Amino acid sequence: MLIRTPHALCRVFIFLGLLMSVSCAVKTPEDPATNAIIAQKLMLDLRYFCADNQVQKPCRTPVTTLPQSLINMIADTGIGGVILFAENLQDTAQILTLNQSIQRAAIKGGHGPVFIAIDQEGGRVVRLPQNLGTSFAGNMAIGATFAQHGDKYARITGNIMAKELLSLGFNLNFAPTVDVNVNPQNPVINVRSFGEDPNIVAQLGTAQLVAMQAQGMIATLKHFPGHGDTSVDSHTGLPRVEHDLAQIERVDLKPFQHVIDNADPGMIMTAHIQYPQLDNSKFTAKDGSKVILPATMSRQILTNILRGKMGFKGIIVSDALNMAGIAHYYKQTEAVIQTFSAGTDIALMPLSIRRPSDIPKLKQLISNVANAVQTGQLNAIEMQASAQRIANLKSTYRLSQQLAVPIEKSVANAQTVLGALEHKQLEQQLANHSIVKIKNNGVFPINESVRNVLLVMPDTTKCMGLHLALKRQLSRLNIQCQGLASHSDRLELQALQGVDLIIAADITPDQSLAELGGMDDIQGSSERSTKQQQNIQLLNLLSTAKDLGKHTVFISLRTPYNSHVVAPFSDAILASFSYRLTRWEYMDDYGRLITQYQGPIFKALAQVLSGDIQPTGHLPVTIH
Repeated sequence: MLIRTPHALCRVFIFLGLLMSVSCAVKTPEDPATNAIIAQKLMLDLRYFCADNQVQKPCRTPVTTLPQSLINMIADTGIGGVILFAENLQDTAQILTLNQSIQRAAIKGGHGPVFIAIDQEGGRVVRLPQNLGTSFAGNMAIGATFAQHGDKYARITGNIMAKELLSLGFNLNFAPTVDVNVNPQNPVINVRSFGEDPNIVAQLGTAQLVAMQAQGMIATLKHFPGHGDTSVDSHTGLPRVEHDLAQIERVDLKPFQHVIDNADPGMIMTAHIQYPQLDNSKFTAKDGSKVILPATMSRQILTNILRGKMGFKGIIVSDALNMAGIAHYYKQTEAVIQTFSAGTDIALMPLSIRRPSDIPKLKQLISNVANAVQTGQLNAIEMQASAQRIANLKSTYRLSQQLAVPIEKSVANAQTVLGALEHKQLEQQLANHSIVKIKNNGVFPINESVRNVLLVMPDTTKCMGLHLALKRQLSRLNIQCQGLASHSDRLELQALQGVDLIIAADITPDQSLAELGGMDDIQGSSERSTKQQQNIQLLNLLSTAKDLGKHTVFISLRTPYNSHVVAPFSDAILASFSYRLTRWEYMDDYGRLITQYQGPIFKALAQVLSGDIQPTGHLPVTIH
């Protein structure tokens, strides 16, 4: 009996194929043009990078200057874009140098300019250093000003954020968020939304996007087809929206359709989220389970609905493919092929490049996806059309023009733009106009008889921020400050006896560790109270104060949905939708290092409590 090895058998089948037009399954020879198309459709993060021999695992060394390995990677592959995060950004000269290095690396390889993207929404999602640019209070704060000021602050924030980002060499902002937040338990959107009214969200989203793009910044609507009614964060799982078709069109899709009809959005970002009423098709996940396609992977949602029915002509970019909503179900190459097949133009963060030894993985990914084009798994005509859309957008926004300006001149210009006095004044105006009075039984303005005040805040930095703001407004006050974040911060209720006024604040949903900011809070994170424990302490405090006849003010620093819980025990309730603080350090006259935390929202709250300004905001969401 003749035994043939697998290789010998393959050679036999190839030979027979020459005679009978039957071929053995072999990989198609690479086509450089197809590889170039696929590379343009990839956007990588450059958050961290370490040497192969560096012991640190996982790699946590931020990329603040572009190492030669990454210069060569960009030049060799011709990737279409990168996204930078807070870890990459230190100061004006460093950011500009990094961004110009990225563009020069692409030019060195004979490629066109790249997208340099950032998530700069304002409010909760801000990547620029706090002491560098203008952060603003965020979308729900803007929504709170709509009744009095229309789209004024959406236009202002879009205009200023674009100017500041452009001055630093960014050309693509992943904002505005036009999700309609109709779920009080939404863990990931909440105050990132303009509110619960799709018509108002549509108007404000349009105004902010138009303002950004008028400055020359490509803007991005997100997260299509809508992330506003979820109780799962797609960073950690796969959310599902059970709305019927009428509700989807009336609520979720409304802002996207309005912007498409009335503006020219450069990009729309997908959501890793299931919409069974739009597409209930299932795929086999890498663990063998059957799962409904998320929107990022659905041709019905991205091609048939977004492009076909809604008429979107711009670029579709996926949300980050390394998020659990995708990575848990798909292998890397499968995820990229599937999202391209669905209609996505750009795959965001399809794999992590953390060491020089990872770079061949990128080249292999490009090769594998290009092979899917050459073998017909991906439509070659669609891929070419997608690459052309990308090229057209880069040409329209003249991405290469920033390199024509010498770095010294760019730094000088950015220093005049970033955090300019006018920008900071408008930031404060938004904060002042966004404060909402939900309830006030004559507790504020704080009257002359009040001397002793107890602040009970979610953590130390928030205590310090409001303490400083109140002392600047009412220097006569004797203020005690206590945080709720640590188990050691147990409230001593007997201390209420000597207090004239209790001001308590809450952040719901709970803040992440990254949002704490103060070293005392971070170092004690292992002893941090749970949100449930904090709520119990807070209610115990307020109910005891009520029994003792003490006046109380409750401040909702994020979403105000829990206001009804504290309402029976609070004489006054305010909502601010933000709690951003900037850390300042200086040496006093005695040579001591002084650390302070201050921010526009805390100044606005102090001015409302002192009576210097009136709270004129209106709730952009419904509370019971």
